[in-house]
Amino acid sequence: MRVVSLVPSLTEAVAVSVPGVLVGATDWCSHPADLDVTRIGGTKNPDVDAVVRLAPDLVVANEEENREPDLAALRDAGVEVLVTEVRDVPGALRELDRVLAACGAPTRPRWLDEAEAAWAEPSAPARRRTAVVPVWRRPWMVLGRDTFAGDVLARLGVDNAYAHHADRYPRIPVTELAASGADLVVLPDEPYRFTPDDGPEAFPGLPCALVDGRLLTWYGPSLAEAPARLGAVLRAAGAGPGA
Repeated sequence: MRVVSLVPSLTEAVAVSVPGVLVGATDWCSHPADLDVTRIGGTKNPDVDAVVRLAPDLVVANEEENREPDLAALRDAGVEVLVTEVRDVPGALRELDRVLAACGAPTRPRWLDEAEAAWAEPSAPARRRTAVVPVWRRPWMVLGRDTFAGDVLARLGVDNAYAHHADRYPRIPVTELAASGADLVVLPDEPYRFTPDDGPEAFPGLPCALVDGRLLTWYGPSLAEAPARLGAVLRAAGAGPGA
């Protein structure tokens, strides 16, 4: 079995669960750290010809991470493409089962069982909070409706202030974000790398939780540890379970 992954989350999931089947991955696939495969460009601009030259039995992709023209070009070249759709935690678990089975995993990996158990009954928050969740700056973009990261936060007691916006990743002026009525700002370190010196200063008077983007947006082995680690960061910012 030869697999190329166009999604960092899926790359990690396949690499640790079915060792040896991955032959290609994107430049953004940073986990596992010792991954030794051919790099085929970015998630939005993969080198289709390079993927085809690897002669994969399967390419795994995602409807949000990857562009349909690239996937169509792979199919036209005779490559089988499995496209995932992940909008919430249960959906992530289902899609991971599907991907790993398609990649030849003989059994369900232990980490996936642990992830399912970790998210089965999240700790009930003492009180719910409402957050603005920027994912980019210049221009400011935030989580909108129907996103995996928004569902992750909601299960940890933090409601997305723009969960009902018409767009999934709306561009909102920072002045509007600060006046949204949210009582928390969640700042991940990817795709934009927010830091203590780059992000919180735009929201004076609001507590900011700087979080590991992999725990918030990746659906792979990190799912098993995400509830506990994200919950701790949110509690430290005055939000989440036990706050």
